[in-house]
Amino acid sequence: MPTDIEIAQSADLKPITEIAAKVGLEAKDIEPYGHYKAKVPLDVLKGREGHDGKVVLVTGISPTAAGEGKSTVAVGLADAFTIREKNPVLCLREPSLGPVFGIKGGAAGGGYSQVVPMADINLHFTGDFHAITSAHCLLAAMMDNHLFRPNSLQIDHRRITWPRAVDMNDRALRSTIVGLGGRVGGIPREDGFVITAASEIMAIFCLADSLQDLTERLGNIIVASTRQEDPIRARDLDATGAMTLLLRDALNPNLVQTLGGTPAFIHGGPFANIAHGCNSLIATRAGIALGDIVVTEAGFGADLGAEKFFDIKCRIGNLDPQAVVVVATIRALKMHGGVAKDALASENVAALKAGSVNLKAHVENVRKFGVPTIVAVNRFASDSDAEVAALLEACAEWGVAAVEADPHSTTGTGCLDLADAVSDLLDSGEADFRPLYESDLGLREKIQTIATEIYGADCVDFVGQADSAIDRLESIGLRDVPVCIAKTQYSFSDNPSLLGRPSGFRISVRDVTPSAGAGFVVAKTGEIMTMPGLAARPAAA
Repeated sequence: MPTDIEIAQSADLKPITEIAAKVGLEAKDIEPYGHYKAKVPLDVLKGREGHDGKVVLVTGISPTAAGEGKSTVAVGLADAFTIREKNPVLCLREPSLGPVFGIKGGAAGGGYSQVVPMADINLHFTGDFHAITSAHCLLAAMMDNHLFRPNSLQIDHRRITWPRAVDMNDRALRSTIVGLGGRVGGIPREDGFVITAASEIMAIFCLADSLQDLTERLGNIIVASTRQEDPIRARDLDATGAMTLLLRDALNPNLVQTLGGTPAFIHGGPFANIAHGCNSLIATRAGIALGDIVVTEAGFGADLGAEKFFDIKCRIGNLDPQAVVVVATIRALKMHGGVAKDALASENVAALKAGSVNLKAHVENVRKFGVPTIVAVNRFASDSDAEVAALLEACAEWGVAAVEADPHSTTGTGCLDLADAVSDLLDSGEADFRPLYESDLGLREKIQTIATEIYGADCVDFVGQADSAIDRLESIGLRDVPVCIAKTQYSFSDNPSLLGRPSGFRISVRDVTPSAGAGFVVAKTGEIMTMPGLAARPAAA
């Protein structure tokens, strides 16, 4: 079989005007970036509100080195809906250059289920990430400039919480010292960088519903405190207008296509282990307004991406999801059952059954949100018939429908059974979406609810400065906001080595920090980092 890049480069792409026409957009309604990419202005989308496309979320099991293929299944499912003439729109995140040049190598799907032009999407695309990085660093520069002179806000340089940002894996920048240029070089202090996908501006970008809302959210960003611990916000530094200007064009969602000719919005890209892990609310709403079925994806396993999609994005954006697809592979479930990566090609039904508890837990969790669920078994050539039969039988015992899917080797046709099964769910009217917790719960109670109900933890330990941080956040008006838990993606626990469905563990929350502009707080667990590093031999090589 050809490689992903060979498939993408040999594809016969349609002009973006033809793709736009599929969802009722004329040439005058889009701003082309070459022949195969375009931005859709927000003013154009405003005129099409009122349509009610149904939202289908694609999520997955806890990821492993074997791969699960959520994005590939999402693309294949959307193309299958196109074959069935269901008028679908696909909504995915933009790739970060850090993972592209690190260990992931891209995020445009795979095989014959890709969004294209793949190389453009993975590299720079329409410049959205650069705009977000620039806005983030502008705020950092204006804050340090104010600290240097005149510091009329009385910023305490020991209480600055706004780092720099760069869209690259660079471990050497996790902790830095700035202001070492002598008398005119600024105020020396500790600083650091986050990867752009972890920037609060990325989260704001993906949760704003208009340019006005974006401006307001940017102004709410807390960058530092005074010695009296009063918060200093971006609006106090007069940074909001310039930041909005940098992000104005980027906020328009990007329209591309799949290999099957399905319209696809690729917009925004927060990570799901340290942010909320969903594409922009604006793009999803565009899909709802223009299509009949919106296929979207949330990062990592359902304990992270799906929970945050429901409790943060759907709550803030007033979305009403109608169905969920939980993607699993035989290979990954065998790893959860204790099989080493180099032994996955050998049939091992016992290990599969042992590891399938991970899938069962994710299915049970998704059902807690009142959305009907189906399992997509993303089949690989090495999967034996006995293994597939065992997994389908296990799903039947749990009372959840399961369908084999092969998005990688075909364009759409390998997901027709999945599309038909999802259509049945959408037609059933069974969805009764509800968030996991009420907004008026305290922050501790929200964290405990997620940890016990979704992760399966016995309890939560608030260690270090977590307790005092929660008290302070609640005192400045952040009690009623959602919680975004930063946790390893590899385990339900905060220990990445505990695979399967661990039990008898506790979650340790070491700090809770504000993302006041995004409208949530971040609870940090384990050794999660906001700046990844490169591998010994990175993909860039």
